[in-house]
Amino acid sequence: MRTILSCLLIAASSVAVAQSNYKEGSNAFAMYTQTGELKNLENAKKFIDASYKTRRDSSNTRINILRSMVYSAISYADSTRSIKNDKDPIDLTYEAFGRIKSRDLMSNPAEVKYIKQNLAAAHVYKAAKAMEKKDFEQAYNEYLKVKSLAVSNFDVQYNLAVLATETKQYEQAVQYYQELVKRENAPVEHYLELTDIYRKTGAKQEVLNTLQNARVKFPENKSVLMNLVQEFAQLGEYKAIVPIIGEAIKYEPENIELHYLAGYANENAGNIGTAKSYYEQALQLNGNNYESNLALGLIYLNDFLKDEDNVEAQYNAQNLLLKANEIRPYDVNALKSLALYYEKAGDPAQLDRVNLLLNQLSNN
Repeated sequence: MRTILSCLLIAASSVAVAQSNYKEGSNAFAMYTQTGELKNLENAKKFIDASYKTRRDSSNTRINILRSMVYSAISYADSTRSIKNDKDPIDLTYEAFGRIKSRDLMSNPAEVKYIKQNLAAAHVYKAAKAMEKKDFEQAYNEYLKVKSLAVSNFDVQYNLAVLATETKQYEQAVQYYQELVKRENAPVEHYLELTDIYRKTGAKQEVLNTLQNARVKFPENKSVLMNLVQEFAQLGEYKAIVPIIGEAIKYEPENIELHYLAGYANENAGNIGTAKSYYEQALQLNGNNYESNLALGLIYLNDFLKDEDNVEAQYNAQNLLLKANEIRPYDVNALKSLALYYEKAGDPAQLDRVNLLLNQLSNN
């Protein structure tokens, strides 16, 4: 009987001590929330640690909630880790938090929100430090932990998208960006970044779809327009370029490549007169542009081949093709075009010269 009574007294004393430490810890933590001073947080840690000695203590919901709150606060507020611990306070928070039953978590929503917010902030801080070191893998994993805490706001989603791209996890990156562009206020940059990922993975149709969706949403955005023009050109969709290339040129009126592309697209669409105009504009910007000299020369050559009495076509074809040959003396396309011209013009001496050069090039 004496032994049983002694054990009961010891147990009661232990419970009383734990309760006292819990109360002191709770008071110190309350002071920390009011003052923001780490010394109060350190005191709260000291008392909550003291109340966490037995198996019974470690299964006590009230103690685990306070311990989770204290250590989650340390995880974020004490970023330099001036408060010493045997383990990382983030890990200690998860340990205590993991011992709280689901029904008890539901009964303490404010406390749970506080714990998760601190943990999320701590992971974001670690991610920022990892990014400073270009350790994108660690940064990505830290943001995954933030998301696992049911903190999935715009910034978290975007950082996951960017970091998944940096770590070449393109499938995941696409999923994140697809969610981002569904937002009503999604900025144009998200569409363009998603486009870049599709380009990296070779998803050509998805590139086009994304740019077209962006064009609808941002009809006056230069970057979207230029990307769309570029994509149509790469796909050989020249008819699709025709109605939008003029707008692109308005943004960059001195861009020779755009003028050439406008000419080429219109030529492929059968708009020969418009094509001539764009090629001529390119040559006004730079008379030594090889592509435009050759392209315009070929149009006039075609007119001359159809009608040898077309003196204007003959004159322009000769001058433009000779200019192209002057710019690139050994380019086969210009030489073959000149051969056709001299054959039609009846100039055997020049035809022999050009054919001799073509033979030499073919044998090299």
